[in-house]
Amino acid sequence: MCGLSGEIRFDGSAADVTAVDAISCTQHPRGPDGQGLWTNGPVALAHRRLSIIDLTDAGAQPMIDAELGLTAVFNGCIYNYRELREELTGYGYRFFSHSDTEVVLKAYHRWGTDFVQHFKGMFALAVLERGSGRLVLARDRLGIKPLYLHRTSQFLRFASTLPALLAGGDVDTSIDPVALQYYMSFHAVVPAPRTILNGIRKLPPATVRVVEPDGAETDTLYWTPSHARQERFTGLSATDWQDLVLDSLRTAVRRRMVADVPVGVLLSGGIDSSLIVGLLAEEGQRDLKTFSIGFERVGDLVGDEFEYSDIVAQRFGTDHHQLMIPSSSVLAGIDGALGAMSEPMVSHDCVAFYLLSQQVSQHVKVVQSGQGADEVLAGYEWYPPLAGVPDADVDRAVATYSAHFVDRPHAELAGILHPDRMLADDHAGTLVREHFSAPGADGALDRALRLDSLIMLVDDPVKRVDNMTMAWGLEARTPFLDHEFVELAAAVPPELKLAQSGKGVLKEAARAVVPSAVIDRTKGHFPVPAIISLQGQYLDLVRDTLRAADAKERSLFRPEYLDRLLAAPNTHRTTLGSNQLWQVALLEMWLQRHGIR
Repeated sequence: MCGLSGEIRFDGSAADVTAVDAISCTQHPRGPDGQGLWTNGPVALAHRRLSIIDLTDAGAQPMIDAELGLTAVFNGCIYNYRELREELTGYGYRFFSHSDTEVVLKAYHRWGTDFVQHFKGMFALAVLERGSGRLVLARDRLGIKPLYLHRTSQFLRFASTLPALLAGGDVDTSIDPVALQYYMSFHAVVPAPRTILNGIRKLPPATVRVVEPDGAETDTLYWTPSHARQERFTGLSATDWQDLVLDSLRTAVRRRMVADVPVGVLLSGGIDSSLIVGLLAEEGQRDLKTFSIGFERVGDLVGDEFEYSDIVAQRFGTDHHQLMIPSSSVLAGIDGALGAMSEPMVSHDCVAFYLLSQQVSQHVKVVQSGQGADEVLAGYEWYPPLAGVPDADVDRAVATYSAHFVDRPHAELAGILHPDRMLADDHAGTLVREHFSAPGADGALDRALRLDSLIMLVDDPVKRVDNMTMAWGLEARTPFLDHEFVELAAAVPPELKLAQSGKGVLKEAARAVVPSAVIDRTKGHFPVPAIISLQGQYLDLVRDTLRAADAKERSLFRPEYLDRLLAAPNTHRTTLGSNQLWQVALLEMWLQRHGIR
């Protein structure tokens, strides 16, 4: 896990090493264990290293394979790198390190741009062909590892974070009006390739982009999961599906044990992380370090779920760390979380993950985490209403999904956004309709799960975990986002996923591993009471942000809308109950925190 960056010039000049170095230095928290910078004519590559596999200097990056004429920078982990190394050795390749990065280089030489099909893992990478000058960029199937792009007619720059590219200079930081609409409609999710800034884009997940020396680009989408019933699973009973799901998850957890350093678990006390702990215990993990976070109560809002995480820790005898965060730390954590965000993310879970990662990074460098289960196995409350929608009724499916998930109808934006920012076209609504109309999904629930797993999951929980953990040099691995597990989950019959208020097939499978008290509990989350109910210093922060000179000059929102929110700070909510005041304030806080004017 690391931070990569680079530049390729199209105008005949040498790469701007000063700019690339500035970009790389900004990513120091992602890779505090080492740094490297390599340049050759129009190309410069840089890397910040978090040492997880092959801790020696042989694993340093940028990695150059002079014999093959390739240079690469890589962020992530290829969990099957040992198997691939053995296969490539059989083809005659010789290795000078024990790192997965070198396996990436050899795999590219052997299979070309199809090399990504051989990887089981999370990754963002860049490979340069010395002879042709061609640059190849790629991102993993679920977009677990990020890759941001700054393109002009003269150059292409890329990095693991958006703020890093700002450090390189010359970025158009004007607000993308379509992205702003997505932010206000889709829980701050801005689908690739857009970001909130016009001058920065992101490589979509499951994409290989080949960039020629003259700037020509070719994209290949190499993975799209089917959300349809499959003939090979015909006739399976509910018990058969439970066994398949548990076996697939067991494999995913086992894969993510690969490391040359200890691996811990972020244990929330929910079924997903608890099951990971149980499966690791089955694999023989002893003295497994687990970590749970809690916050001080605010009024009637309880800020921890230690009751359930303690049950799991005691059941499996883990080396458990119960981390209680005082309210005074939350306020400081907001600024740190804003600095770590590659894009504005409205979920208050960001602050929780940021503060949790700060504490966990003092104990381990790698953790497994339970993100993704709700999006691939129908664990959220907006999925059950889709159960009664006829498979062929796309209009009703779109309306039902939007009524329960989209923050607000498009028409309401006219009373929220400044007139200069308002767009007549409903881009978020069009996105939903396109996904619900596309082939490859059987029914309304399947279509919703496809949309959420390919769009919402990538740019909300997945991005949140990457940004907040990597801010402290902590690598997070997510077994529920193993692409083979996601493919299996997509094939599970809808009624088995919707059972027991969601994730029924997983809950039944989990009974063989974890205590029923954890499985049958009410669904929880990372509660941050001080943000859920804005008051005191937190409300002052929001008010000062929205009344700042930068906010007034930017004029994203109608003044009367902001006045209405500030007059009743905890009253106005989105469709799913999020605080509208926090939503608009978070965007402004992020823009101001990163010096965007």
